[in-house]
Amino acid sequence: MVGRLDTGISVLDRKLDGGLPPGCLVAFAAEPASQSELLLYELTAARGTLYLSTERTDDAVRHAIETSPSSVGSPTVRHVASDTPLEEATQLIGALPDGANLIIDTLDVLERTDTDDYVDFLNELKSTMLETGSIAMLHCLKGHNEPANRMRTYHAVDAVFDLRTEIAGTELENHLTIPKFRGGRQPTEAIKLELTEEVAIDTSRDIA
Repeated sequence: MVGRLDTGISVLDRKLDGGLPPGCLVAFAAEPASQSELLLYELTAARGTLYLSTERTDDAVRHAIETSPSSVGSPTVRHVASDTPLEEATQLIGALPDGANLIIDTLDVLERTDTDDYVDFLNELKSTMLETGSIAMLHCLKGHNEPANRMRTYHAVDAVFDLRTEIAGTELENHLTIPKFRGGRQPTEAIKLELTEEVAIDTSRDIA
């Protein structure tokens, strides 16, 4: 589709009619023990990326990206480590160039701030993405202790990517569903992914 920005992950781009619309906010929800970071790293190959890490140091993230088995780019990595994470993140995002990727990994730290302040942050983030024609991927950890503002995130974003990792016999299976997508035709079927050397469709157990 004209005007879409490809993610750099062919399986996703095909399902999304060419990619994501400029200005799109995506909540990427996954279990902490999954290989979800592999998808984030591969996104950096598509275009210039600002990677904000709220839990791991910037050195740790750079090392993980550099040693990733998949195709990656050279993102600008910053560690959001202050006592006022919303303010620090907003300042860093303010320097985002046009047509870039923004990755926040994880969003949980920001979601645990004051609700009104967090909603203001989300609105400002959306405005910045629209002004710059960029894409924001917000990594949200699933679990028993999800932040109180997680529902605010799901309401504000344009798309929700939900990664589920399950054990099937002796194998791990990863399924990506997209329960919300404001940017066009919503994929209705789960995408079975192989999260090893690169993000690809897993056809190992499909019947021809």
